[in-house]
Amino acid sequence: MFYWSKDKSDLEKLQKRYCRLMKSSYIIALKDKEKSDNLNEEANKLLMEIKKLDHQQS
Repeated sequence: MFYWSKDKSDLEKLQKRYCRLMKSSYIIALKDKEKSDNLNEEANKLLMEIKKLDHQQS
């Protein structure tokens, strides 16, 4: 069997990280609002990078 691995692009990596941060932010919001806000802020910064990369590729 041959296994063809596809390397993820930078955009895909950022999108996956963004999803993880948003999910964590949502889950933590019930226990610690400040930590949730920090995660959400970091996720929003990633979203801006994702939009910039997406715009460059288009």
